[in-house]
Amino acid sequence: MRTFRAAALGLLVAAALSACVPPAAQRPSDNAPAAQHAADLLRQGQFDQAAQAYLTLAEEAATGGDHYRLLAAEAYRQEGMLERAAPVLAQIRRDRLVPADAVHYDLLQAELALQHHDVARALTLTTQANLQVPPELATRLLELRARAMAASNDYWGAAHTRVQLDETLSGADRAQNRKQVIDLLSRLGADPLKQRAAAMQPGDRMLPWINEVLTQLGVAVARPQPNLGQPVGTEVPGANANVREGYKVPPQIALLLPLSGPLAGAGSSIREGFYAAYADATRNNAPRPDVRSYDTGSTPAQTVKAYQQAVSDGAQLVVGPLTRDDVAAVFAQGQLPAPVLALNHPDGQNLPPTGASEFGLLPETEGALAADHMYDGGLHRAYVLVSSEDFAQRAASAFKAEFAAKGGTLVSSGSIDPATVNYATAIRGLGASTYIDSSASADPNANPPEAGIFISMRPQQARLLVPQLRLARLDLPLFATSHIYGGVDDAAADRDLDGVQFSDAPWLFDAQPGLPNHADITALLPAARGTSARLFAFGMDAWNLVPYLDWLHAHPGSYLPGASGQLTADQFGRVRRVLIWAKFQDGVAHPISGSLQTDNVPAQAPPVDGPLNPAPASTITPAAAPLPAAASSAHGG
Repeated sequence: MRTFRAAALGLLVAAALSACVPPAAQRPSDNAPAAQHAADLLRQGQFDQAAQAYLTLAEEAATGGDHYRLLAAEAYRQEGMLERAAPVLAQIRRDRLVPADAVHYDLLQAELALQHHDVARALTLTTQANLQVPPELATRLLELRARAMAASNDYWGAAHTRVQLDETLSGADRAQNRKQVIDLLSRLGADPLKQRAAAMQPGDRMLPWINEVLTQLGVAVARPQPNLGQPVGTEVPGANANVREGYKVPPQIALLLPLSGPLAGAGSSIREGFYAAYADATRNNAPRPDVRSYDTGSTPAQTVKAYQQAVSDGAQLVVGPLTRDDVAAVFAQGQLPAPVLALNHPDGQNLPPTGASEFGLLPETEGALAADHMYDGGLHRAYVLVSSEDFAQRAASAFKAEFAAKGGTLVSSGSIDPATVNYATAIRGLGASTYIDSSASADPNANPPEAGIFISMRPQQARLLVPQLRLARLDLPLFATSHIYGGVDDAAADRDLDGVQFSDAPWLFDAQPGLPNHADITALLPAARGTSARLFAFGMDAWNLVPYLDWLHAHPGSYLPGASGQLTADQFGRVRRVLIWAKFQDGVAHPISGSLQTDNVPAQAPPVDGPLNPAPASTITPAAAPLPAAASSAHGG
């Protein structure tokens, strides 16, 4: 990978040494007209001419000719003619170079050694102890070291070096480097990677990369909850500022959603949530971009066309699209001309492309959260009984991986068809009653091991299952995903669910300070009611993320107190959610901890007194139709 071109070479030319230099090591002044002319040729990309100019300077210089020969060799390298640099380097005496030039000389020799398949020499030159590397050469050193390690079959060392390199790169260089990290780790195989991961501390920089590769290899991995450190926007960056720290919006953004076709209902709910939060920001006098909506229709080809039209219209950020296939189609374009905040995660396990972020309502998030919640609550044995639907199966896989990683024991698991009504066979298949009875009879004075049951299914199915579990005398604590709650209180229907705990979006329970009141919004907009409420909250956060997206990526541990959860971003560009826990009591769902109270919870800008300012009629779409069955993929990830 050629990460240095003419702009970086300007730094090489101008690099100065602050340490003491032996008398024999000299560098001539680069301020002479001939030297300035050669440097200009180098910066302009006229590498061959620059090399000739530097060689002429080397011949004419009374002292420091080796410095000019080094720059001539670098110019040949940049021209892609590294072999022409070899005889020039052969004329240089390394001991006459200042330390910064000596490092530069070693790196050129290392690159030549790699080209000649002399891996041992390249490793020696790039892994020298106590090497003082000028900042402008640090990236090249890591790149060459990684290449040398890979050539020697040290895939772990090469990957580790490239993870260090990742922090210094951007754009296409970073995307290419990340692909190489994934490829190198993949060569190690799943079992060695799992062994390395098991021995690592939670904060190890390599652990997320290992988990990423294991996922791509089809291995279920733990998804520990993000570490929430500091909420965004806790400081006002100056007197009379009307935005908080980190707040930044582009002049124009595009919102890509399905506003026609089978997912039009889901698209409309998200769109109304987006514009409701966008309009609410006016009470803080914060700057807002121009927003244009584009219909993605019902095919990936229509979505790509909508994205390209949005870019042609001047969008500097695109929010959307919604479905996994549509996101994959947009990402497949390669380098994106406008950054994307995708509202889903594509089916493929590839990293998001450069300039892209992924934000979705993943069932895997809820499965992993349930595992942490149960284990941390003292329930170290688990039974899993979920719907045979895709969202529930994905939640169950994440639950099992996280529960095992925490040290818990999965006793048994099963699936049930939502079309059936008698779950006796599935309940017997769990073997829970046998396990509890045998434990109790072995030692009547001992308490049975603490255990719980994880379920993931829709309300209608849960209302049938929970009473049947109790009839079978399986009075174990029950934990569920948000799918169990219809988004509106129905005490008569949900009384059978009493005691069940589930994770969900805080806005549904007004559990996140600083957001518009849920009841006020639902009184105005039908799209915010019932099962559509989560999509509405998701849309609110699609806007809420826009001003702080760059800040979240640049500040690990920072988070946005959102409507759909506490939102934070990992190093790969994926936005992750931390939800609240609620519990059915007398048929009504209540948040367990009351509220997500945090210190200095930010608004979109410095708060001012004033009521909720709903979106003007011109920005609110007509009331969304009830969420169609096909739109369940939006909630299911």
